[in-house]
Amino acid sequence: MSARVLIVDDLFPNVKLLETKLALEYFDTLAAMNGPDAIAICERGLCDLVLLDVMMPGMDGFEVCRHIKNNPVTAHIPVVMVTALDQPADRLRGLDAGADDFLTKPVDDTALFTRVRSLVRLKAVTDELRQRALASREYGIGDPLAVAAAETGLDARILLVEDRPGAAERMAAALRQHHAVTVEPDPAAALAAAGAEAFDLILVSLDLAGTDGLRLCSQLRSLDRTRAVPLIMLAEEGDRARVMRGLEFGVHDFLMRPVDRTELLARARTQVRRKRYSDVLRGAMQAGLQMAVTDGLTGLHNRRYLDSHLGALFAEDGRRRGVAALILDIDRFKGINDTFGHEAGDEVLRGFAERVRQHTRPADIVARYGGEEIVVVLPEAGLAEAQGIAERIRERVEAAPFPVQRATRSVPVTVSIGVAVRRPEDAGPGDMLRRADLALYRAKRAGRNRVEAQAA
Repeated sequence: MSARVLIVDDLFPNVKLLETKLALEYFDTLAAMNGPDAIAICERGLCDLVLLDVMMPGMDGFEVCRHIKNNPVTAHIPVVMVTALDQPADRLRGLDAGADDFLTKPVDDTALFTRVRSLVRLKAVTDELRQRALASREYGIGDPLAVAAAETGLDARILLVEDRPGAAERMAAALRQHHAVTVEPDPAAALAAAGAEAFDLILVSLDLAGTDGLRLCSQLRSLDRTRAVPLIMLAEEGDRARVMRGLEFGVHDFLMRPVDRTELLARARTQVRRKRYSDVLRGAMQAGLQMAVTDGLTGLHNRRYLDSHLGALFAEDGRRRGVAALILDIDRFKGINDTFGHEAGDEVLRGFAERVRQHTRPADIVARYGGEEIVVVLPEAGLAEAQGIAERIRERVEAAPFPVQRATRSVPVTVSIGVAVRRPEDAGPGDMLRRADLALYRAKRAGRNRVEAQAA
């Protein structure tokens, strides 16, 4: 796996040592000898991960890490602090600054490569989400990066899989200061609970009685429901080989026993923040995709969605299945705008769209075609069935006036509808829609408020 690793250290021999090790594993490297240069490289998007020395003159590693993690532009970049300090207080200070992990000097090669690969994989997923989420800004959703970076990592739902009663009680008590915790000693029950409920974090003991905790981690990583949930392994000092194996297949973090309460809270918060960061980006991406195919006024699908899906429908075996189309147009809509104003006209359009949606089938495509026109595409429908659906819609539109001006007034509305079905000789959906449009024109000429079908 190739990635660009930024090495930040004020001592040139340290930089060269890490560069040499990483180059042998086919990683590209950049170097910065001080904090401001490192921050500038991150802000320009030139690296995938930062190996950050703690003890530097001027701006130390903690300050650099805090600056990277508090900036929405760089918050997604993993930071591993490389330090000669190995006290819990030092790890806590780094975790509070936002560090993703620590490596202690002299750096163990296996730990270095495993940690770099694991964090680079996570960043690759986040990068894809970031790019897609950023595209949502053109639809007026706002800045998803700023929202994601503001996440606190508190008030999470945590599943603790631990069969040692004393250890489970101590860890749960610490976590419950800021989170809701479920303790499950049985691995099978834990797997079922994780699949049924929405957890923000799962902690798994590797030495569960009669069960390999690493296998449970693997199962959790393979399930759709839990694949994106961060996992933290709880391990003994002699379990380092298994910890490295877990990191290789996607476990996010680990804690060594005896578990330090403060480090437990800090690592849990870091993982929850990372998950929610991705969740915010994923939500922004979904919202952007939805807005790209949705009409902003009516909430119906837009012309882009209609063209794409109707084309796909025609590409299937439409002759055997049957495809019908309705084109609906509000009668004398200009008069509504002229009499009551364009805001009232918008209210009528929204109400009209809702009535049409209520009286179509889930499989039907309902899209705003332009102005006051709506197209309904009916898969697997013949002409008689399509006419029946059109007549039902026409009756419901006419049945009750539409409230406007905040429901202080009401407007009677009728609709004219043209109906057409796919013919064997149709070259594409445009041929069917043209016949439906001609039928709509006949309905208008015949007095409006009526359904007309395509000519024989």
